[in-house]
Amino acid sequence: MTVEYERRGPVAVVTMNRPEYRNAQNSAMTYALDAAFSRAVDDPEVKVIVLAGAGKHFSAGHDIGTPERDVDVSFERKAVLWWDHVGTEGGDQRFARESEVYLGMCRRWREIPKPTIASVQGACIAGALMLAWVCDMIVASDDAFFADPVVRMGIPGVEYFAHPWVLGPRAAKEVLFTGERFTAQQAKEWGMLNRVVPRADLETETMALAEKIAVMPRMGLALAKKAVNQAEDLMGMRSGMDSVFGLHHFAHAHNAELSGGDSLGGQDARSMRDANRTS
Repeated sequence: MTVEYERRGPVAVVTMNRPEYRNAQNSAMTYALDAAFSRAVDDPEVKVIVLAGAGKHFSAGHDIGTPERDVDVSFERKAVLWWDHVGTEGGDQRFARESEVYLGMCRRWREIPKPTIASVQGACIAGALMLAWVCDMIVASDDAFFADPVVRMGIPGVEYFAHPWVLGPRAAKEVLFTGERFTAQQAKEWGMLNRVVPRADLETETMALAEKIAVMPRMGLALAKKAVNQAEDLMGMRSGMDSVFGLHHFAHAHNAELSGGDSLGGQDARSMRDANRTS
């Protein structure tokens, strides 16, 4: 099971469960996450949703190299921003898939009408940032580390381009331009995290925060969340993300044209991991 679901009183805990692959996100996991979030939204007893990752790491990001990579498999689409990618060709295929499983899904989850908290330990890399960023709050262990190294692919950041809003413009440029890891302490200083706690206390501290939120009225929480999200969008977040998604796909097309079809600029899961380790 790629995603586990557990009710703890008024808190639903949704856990990514591919620890052998550092919780790399294939499409099966993405749709399982969507189903778990929908289950939590539809349960009137659930007031808060926690997103966690099993094992040593929260998530290494998009699955670009495991044996269970399912890029050519059709699923019942939920975002429906484009038609099915399977059977299409060229830029249409990648644009269709990424509109659905990356940008579209993340936008769905950002708008969940219940508060969400990401509980992050170990690696939170590239596509994993998207999962943490769509949550309303992030609690991280003191051993957590973060990076968006996809500029090494010639690509201007991951598909859900929230960098300037969650990091600020200066920090966003540093993260993107260098591709280097940054620590939980640095992320807290930049305003990306709510709390940094000892690794041994991560689950306890996250649940304590969730339970504190859960005593508030459901309607008040939903409206407060919508108010903040609307304010972010009035600051240009949604339209900015749309414009960068176009640049993202221009970069994929540029790479493919230069290399005879490789849209990742010669990079793979191993090369990206090794480069990130040396940063």
